[in-house]
Amino acid sequence: MNEIFHHLRKKFIDALTNQITISGSTVPIYNRVPIGSATPFVKIYSYQMDEIDQNQSTFNGEYKTRIEAITGFDGDDGGEHQLNLIVDAILQIIRTRTNVDLSADNFNVYTTTIERIRYFEDIEDDKTYFRAIIEISNRIEKTS
Repeated sequence: MNEIFHHLRKKFIDALTNQITISGSTVPIYNRVPIGSATPFVKIYSYQMDEIDQNQSTFNGEYKTRIEAITGFDGDDGGEHQLNLIVDAILQIIRTRTNVDLSADNFNVYTTTIERIRYFEDIEDDKTYFRAIIEISNRIEKTS
């Protein structure tokens, strides 16, 4: 089985780049967040792979990718609403059970589901951060 996470991340990054705006500004999409980046932003990263349906003729895996949206506000100036708008925009683009086409890379994605969305509030000295982690599961078969 070939490593597939970089193919999945690219599909998600390409699908979301320049597609999410808040207050007229485009929300940047990253795999690695540059030092000093301002909020809001979205980070996409690989999380977990489990081999499933083990047999001699095909290789199948469940691949989990996380899409993390982060907003930040000075002190108590701001709230979770901006985060909710970003998550809503992501979900409209990355729909549950939408097929991610990786056939050009010799993979068949046969299910896509949003496993869960978790929300966090982090209070730091200078800012309050709101985060949402969307966990997406893809079941994928190697085709050749």
